[in-house]
Parts: sequence; C-alpha cells; structure tokens
Amino acid sequence: MINDNRTYVIFDTNEVIAIDFDEVLEDSENTLRRNVDNTKTFVKYEGQMPATVSALTTKSAEYTSEEILYVLKGSEWQIDIE
Repeated sequence: MINDNRTYVIFDTNEVIAIDFDEVLEDSENTLRRNVDNTKTFVKYEGQMPATVSALTTKSAEYTSEEILYVLKGSEWQIDIE
C-alpha cells in the first residue's frame, strides 16, 4: 500500500550521523535500508522536510512513495540472485 503523505530523501551513508531520528519515521541508524554497496540510504517523513534532512549535503530531490518504490527496484538497491 502506498502512503501518499510520505516524502523520501536519499543521501550518502556517511551523513547518517547528522540525522535526528525524532524528526523522521525511522527509529535509528540500525533500521535504515542501504543500497547494495552500502553507500546510500534514505529516510521518510511527513510534512515539511526536517531540519537535519535539509542540512544534508548529499541529499537527493524529494521522492513520493510511488517514485521511491521505482528507485528501489533498480540494480543499485536490489541484489541479483540467480
């Protein structure tokens, strides 16, 4: 089910320490999904972009729920199991 009220931002994992987890919908660094090579992650939030997300220097554009699902289906986020 797609939640249309949420917004997503991808950023480099080296900036995870800057995230205030009280501002986003993830619980901690340990609950973040990371890409295949462990260099990118993302957070989700509702409403305006939180201050700690806004301050990230490697942040992407904002994604809707539908857009982030498309991105996460890409090879950067999926391990090919044959």
